[in-house]
Amino acid sequence: MQGRLFPSVLLVLAACGGSGGGTADVDAPPASHDGGVDAPLVDAPMIDAALPPDAPVPVVPRVARVVAGFEHTCALSTVGAVRCWGSAGTVGALGQESFATLGDQPGEMAALPDVALGTGLTAVAIAAGGSRTCVVLNDHGVKCWGRNTEGQLGIGNLQYRGDRANTMGDNLERIALGTGRTALSLAMGANHTCAILDDHSVKCWGDNGYGQLGIGSTIDRGGAVADMGNNLPVVPLGAGRTALALTAGGQFTCALLDTHAVKCWGRNDYGQLGLGATDNRGDAAGEMAALPPVDFGAGRTVTALASNDSHTCAVLDTGAVKCWGDNVSGELGSGASGRRGDAPGELGDVWPAVPLGTGRTALAVAVGDYSSCALLDDSQVKCWGYNSYGNLGLGDTVGRAMVSQLGDALPEADLGTGRTVTSLAAGLFHVCAVLDTGALKCFGRGRQDATNGGWLGLGDIEHHGDMAGEMGDALPAVTLW
Repeated sequence: MQGRLFPSVLLVLAACGGSGGGTADVDAPPASHDGGVDAPLVDAPMIDAALPPDAPVPVVPRVARVVAGFEHTCALSTVGAVRCWGSAGTVGALGQESFATLGDQPGEMAALPDVALGTGLTAVAIAAGGSRTCVVLNDHGVKCWGRNTEGQLGIGNLQYRGDRANTMGDNLERIALGTGRTALSLAMGANHTCAILDDHSVKCWGDNGYGQLGIGSTIDRGGAVADMGNNLPVVPLGAGRTALALTAGGQFTCALLDTHAVKCWGRNDYGQLGLGATDNRGDAAGEMAALPPVDFGAGRTVTALASNDSHTCAVLDTGAVKCWGDNVSGELGSGASGRRGDAPGELGDVWPAVPLGTGRTALAVAVGDYSSCALLDDSQVKCWGYNSYGNLGLGDTVGRAMVSQLGDALPEADLGTGRTVTSLAAGLFHVCAVLDTGALKCFGRGRQDATNGGWLGLGDIEHHGDMAGEMGDALPAVTLW
């Protein structure tokens, strides 16, 4: 299908720094709506009793958040370090100044270096998109590396970064967001990137063929210096409106507004904008000013969002989940075939929620290309849709799309005895979860071919979760910090 070149992006969560969410990973939402980047990322340190009282306290890093791109995965640690693995291709998506695939051979993960962000710089938020990665730094600047064919790195040229020597660290350019402007969170589509700025306005750059930058044209931004900074327009979200969180699909973008309404713009051939139509929005002058919000039903608002290539899922204020857009493999969780959001009368109160099970609600969502996952109120995970690689985490390859396969009949993914999940990300055909222990587990597709894989970070190119006995305590944790 045209446009299905890139997987999951991510997530985006209202009121959180993570798919995930505001930053393209998925976390259970905290109480504030600040994008999460002002909260400290360093956990309470472990203290060695043998140390003298005035000695520096050692901090033991562990995984705080995880994000998934098309063929790579990245983790952000509790001390702001970033590590990426999987396929760098020829574009440098792993930020290691090479084309090497990492995580597909034994021993590689234990020796995986931190991404060089620059002298004194750490990351407070992270996002992954189509063959590239971006971070919000501890000073709230933004740096990106990987593919840059349409200016999606926002550095004022079309050169890749992270693919060769002397392109990372202090040599990696910051993105010019405008005079005095800094970033709170990021969302990344197939070839475009968006940021929520410190004033909660939104700016987007990169590919704009369908209006996904929300600037009333189809002209790409980011490939020339003159495209960025003060020259890069703010996305008009409506009079007085600001953004709490963003998510980006293949060629579209959605914003969770300060009112907890949702607006989407860009490509719309599958109804992925949730407007009951299939015409693109944001690609012509005046369309953004007249852009209506998605209708979730009378009185309903949204707390979290996640998009992939051609569909989006939202957590409502009730904890229910509703999904819209393409539905080729049951990824909408509607129990029926057919898209939703591409024709009048499909949304609003007549729009059924995804059956999650008796008494179950959702905290967050993560979306793969043909599947979707929810982080439930009991901190467990359920996934539905396409499953040929075990990416639903059920120890088989049976897709879950029919009514009889959802709700109470849909098992939770088994991630180990007594374990719960704090952060979740979905790639094209793989899912990664941060556990309550700070460990990371990934399951689903492990390779595209014999030389392109490793994004599960398990030292092989096997699929994991597609056969009985591979999940639970038998699924190894990814070796990181």
